[in-house]
Amino acid sequence: MQRPMTFSNDPPTPKIPTGTEVSDFEEQIKQAIDRGRVRHEARNAAEQAKKLSEEEIRSRHAQFRLQLSEHIEAGLKKIASHFPGFRYETIYGDRGWGGALSRDDMVRGGAKYSRLEVVVRPINEYHVVNLTGKGTVRNRELFAWNHFEEISQADENRLIALVDGWMLQYAEQFAAAKGN
Repeated sequence: MQRPMTFSNDPPTPKIPTGTEVSDFEEQIKQAIDRGRVRHEARNAAEQAKKLSEEEIRSRHAQFRLQLSEHIEAGLKKIASHFPGFRYETIYGDRGWGGALSRDDMVRGGAKYSRLEVVVRPINEYHVVNLTGKGTVRNRELFAWNHFEEISQADENRLIALVDGWMLQYAEQFAAAKGN
């Protein structure tokens, strides 16, 4: 008697279902579909819980805006204390909240303008904290920063460290250009 040749990749020969096995399989399909729907609903519920309501988003943005604008003001005033001649300006309104330092240096051939501005932009439809900065040293714009972080994932300490880094970069560049 000769054996039929089989290959390991061949699928097993399907068993022809009887009437009761067909109804059991129908039950298993329905149960699998129900389990899939439950998983889908659970995943959607978890995503909804993560999303912040519109009111929570506005509240968090206002919190970031207040904390960051106070930190910006304090940092800019510290820079001004190291470089006499800078004037501090509070920025608020449509442009955002923050501050700026500026000064004019009279040199041979005219005036040299320097300015550092750091602002938290107003809330927008994208629900992000938007920090912007611009640094000009002796009539040359050296920096133009723009940073976005989703409000739900934003970290105050990370944003403060970013602002500090911008201000330190500016102070270093101003000192190098001025020779202080």
